[in-house]
Amino acid sequence: MKRLQARQLSYRVGDRVILDNICLDIKAGDNIALLGANGAGKSTLMKLLLGLLAPHTGEVLINGQPMRAMKRRAVARQIAYVPQSHVPSFPFRVAHIVGQGRLPTVGLGHGPSRDDKASVQQALTDLGILQMSERPYTELSGGERQLVLIARAMVQRANIIVLDEPVTGLDYGHQLRLLALLKRLAAQGISILSSTHRPEHALASANRVLVLHEGRLIADGAPHDVIDSALMARLYQVAVEQIDTGGHRFFIPC
Repeated sequence: MKRLQARQLSYRVGDRVILDNICLDIKAGDNIALLGANGAGKSTLMKLLLGLLAPHTGEVLINGQPMRAMKRRAVARQIAYVPQSHVPSFPFRVAHIVGQGRLPTVGLGHGPSRDDKASVQQALTDLGILQMSERPYTELSGGERQLVLIARAMVQRANIIVLDEPVTGLDYGHQLRLLALLKRLAAQGISILSSTHRPEHALASANRVLVLHEGRLIADGAPHDVIDSALMARLYQVAVEQIDTGGHRFFIPC
C-alpha cells in the first residue's frame, strides 16, 4: 500500500531551485534513510511531504488523497514529525510534552485517558527515558529533548513517521537503540523516513535508501545496492576505501 507519494515536486527560493521534479512512493513497512550532503534539499523535501511548505509544482498524496485537500488535523493523524532540533519555551514536564502526541486524535480540552497515559509510559520505556518523565523539558540536554520528541511522535500513533536527522545529539548507545526501534516499528507496518549524514546507519538499519544530490533524487533502492565508495565521493567529495566483510560494509578515509 502506498501511504505517502510525491508527484513531480519542485521548490525554489527566488531563482534558486532547491528541489526539482521529485517523485517517490513510501509504502507500509518502509524504513527509508534519506541521504544527501548539506544543502541537497533533505529538510525541504521533508517539509513538503509534511505540508509545512507548498510546492511550486507537483503534489503530495496521503493514501491516494491530495494533501492540499486535507485539514491539518487529518494530516497529523497520518504523519508524525520529529524535527532536527527544538528550542523549549515553557518548563512542561516530559510526560506532558510526550502526551501532546495524542492531540490530533483527542483534541484540545480533554484530559489524558488511561490509554493515553499508558501510551506515554510505553513510549518513554521503549526509548529508555522513563526516568525523565517528571523532569522539566527545559532542563534537558539537546539529545534528551530529541528522545522526548521521538517519544511524542510514537504516541501520536500515526502510520508514517518523518524524522529529520534523529540521531543528532544522541550518544552512541541511544543511537543504536533508536535504529533498532525504527526497525521494530517498520516491522509492525509503520512507514519510516529519516534523514541522515551517516551512511553506516542506513546500511545497518534501513531497507531502502533515497539519495538527494543538488536538488534531484539520484538513487532509490536497497542500501547495499546504492551506497558505495563512488556515491560517497559524489555526495561528499571525499575519497574512501570500501570494505565488505561478513555481509557488512564499511568506509575508511583514504
